Amino acid sequence: MATLTHRRIGAHPWPAFAGFAVAVAGLVAMVISLFFPITGLFPKPWPVEPLAYLGIAGVVIGLALAVGAYVTDGQRRRHSNGFQDVGDWSRLTEQQFETFQHDLGRPMRRILGKCREVRGVLAATGEDVSIVVHELLDEIEEQAPSFRLMMANMQVMINLETPEAPAESYPVEPTAVVSRIVERYTGQAMEQGKDIAWWSEPQEFGLVYSDAAALEHIIANLVDNALRYGGDYIEISTTRGAETFRVDVTDNGPGIPAHYRSHLFTRGWTPEMGRSEEKTSSGLGLYISRTLAHRYGGELSVTSVVAPQPDHCTTFTLTLPVGAPEA
Repeated sequence: MATLTHRRIGAHPWPAFAGFAVAVAGLVAMVISLFFPITGLFPKPWPVEPLAYLGIAGVVIGLALAVGAYVTDGQRRRHSNGFQDVGDWSRLTEQQFETFQHDLGRPMRRILGKCREVRGVLAATGEDVSIVVHELLDEIEEQAPSFRLMMANMQVMINLETPEAPAESYPVEPTAVVSRIVERYTGQAMEQGKDIAWWSEPQEFGLVYSDAAALEHIIANLVDNALRYGGDYIEISTTRGAETFRVDVTDNGPGIPAHYRSHLFTRGWTPEMGRSEEKTSSGLGLYISRTLAHRYGGELSVTSVVAPQPDHCTTFTLTLPVGAPEA
């Protein structure tokens, strides 16, 4: 079927000119009605000059046509340039957020530094202080990694809003990424009475072609979740095959019921929602992690054995392609 070409005159769509023409004709009719009234031509005089009615109708219809033409044309142009507009918005928002994150991170680092100073002074002097002070220091240091991860989740969400953003890959050493994450969360785990262990097969894992920031973000979310909801032992393993490599994060907690597992990767969902309780997290971590895994050609899945079954545990498995250097 042939379609009418949406012609434009200069910078304006032609229906807008048609609307303006109708509106002008209406104004002319209103002016004529002032000088050449025609109410006397009717058996019963009208309270308002008929041409005035026609003129008002012409102005309203004409302006409606013009406005509609501009709105439709604007929507068409935004649709044709949508990805570029979204990309520009995303880049600008990400730059602004990076500035905000830097400004917010600076006082957080000072607070953590002061916490360490206080601990050092208390240890050196042996001063007896209230248990509340120690609990406060523990709470600050325990929440710091989660706060950093929350800020990182927000930044990644901004980036994920750009569907055309390229998934760039370069040489990455997964074991170095895991080691850095374990070091970051070890203190928090010890304060909670939990242990974190990790191993690699093979030990000389080598390089893969991926995105170190994305890989670190996914694994950090999994470890953070394990510390929040899992048991007292968390194990991270990295294994490598011919075409893919995988990272498993396992905890010996009570497990995740099957009716919850199907919702784990839903944006904004948390287990508290199923129990009508107050949310203790944003529910974005696992959603972002799986979305990142898909962007880099991989997958994030979960398996769980629920208590009271023996060997109850939960394992999140990240699988990504080993990749190859770009030609």
